[in-house]
Amino acid sequence: MNRNLVVLGTTALALIVFFVGRSMIDQPTPPSAAKVEPVKTNEAATGETPSAKNEAPAGSALIRPYSPVLGPENAPVTIVEFFDPACEACRAMHPTITEIRKQHPEKVRIVMRYAAFHDGSDIAVRILETARLQGVFESVLIALLETQPQWANHSGARLDIAWEAAKIAGLDVEKARQDMNSDAINNVLTQDAADIETINVRQTPTFFVGGLPLLDFGPDQLMKMVNDHVESTN
Repeated sequence: MNRNLVVLGTTALALIVFFVGRSMIDQPTPPSAAKVEPVKTNEAATGETPSAKNEAPAGSALIRPYSPVLGPENAPVTIVEFFDPACEACRAMHPTITEIRKQHPEKVRIVMRYAAFHDGSDIAVRILETARLQGVFESVLIALLETQPQWANHSGARLDIAWEAAKIAGLDVEKARQDMNSDAINNVLTQDAADIETINVRQTPTFFVGGLPLLDFGPDQLMKMVNDHVESTN
């Protein structure tokens, strides 16, 4: 056999092996659903695992079964919110989410996805995840949003203030600090980070209603989109 052909063939095979191996390494490790429990049902928000009929289309990265859920499991309309606890716009939009739930208590559920873009947001997300495991997710979420101007400072996150706010809202801080770096919570952050890349989320909050993106951002626009979906279910 021609020596040049042998060299070319060997080089091509090496490149194939390299890229196949690289693609396998780059795949994110999925979270262990068995280790991540839903929001407890003793709060105003329920967090059961999303039912199949409410899931995004198969293979979609929009909804993961471990994600916190506010609202009834069998609600016909699903809002997916990619949010950052340190995001000012997320804080500003939260009253709209609250009003939507108030207007449609049995028709709408909100699936919360994490997009930790700001300084200190990853720790705030870990606080929320430990709160979810303790059954106080929504109360801690509200506390972090209310105190956000104090702890999410542009000159540097004051996470001691965030922890104190979570404690006042009912979080067992000692236990939370023990659980915050668990494999289950690490996997949640890893998978959510991978999903925001897959979906191309570049800002927070980003909303999807019934699997469709909210293209014209604003509280009135979100309210109208949700109302249209609710009306279509009647």
